[in-house]
Amino acid sequence: MNGLSDPRPPLPEWIVNAYDVLCTHSLNSAKHENVQSIPREQALEVLHKSDELALEPVDASHALTRLLERGYFYEVDGELRVTMPED
Repeated sequence: MNGLSDPRPPLPEWIVNAYDVLCTHSLNSAKHENVQSIPREQALEVLHKSDELALEPVDASHALTRLLERGYFYEVDGELRVTMPED
């Protein structure tokens, strides 16, 4: 995920793993079919219940906060949308 060409700041591996899990659970937005999104509450639930991550609720919330702060997601009306890096 964090390749040399990715302009976003690097994150700890466990947060990048959380990002990968969320991307596999995101769907194309109903309003914008070329944008992957997931409702914030569903994202927290996915992270908390994921067998791959085993995150506590506070850790899941922290991961989402860091992903938003670093530009991996942006939020619109409670929906987290995947930011696609420009090529």
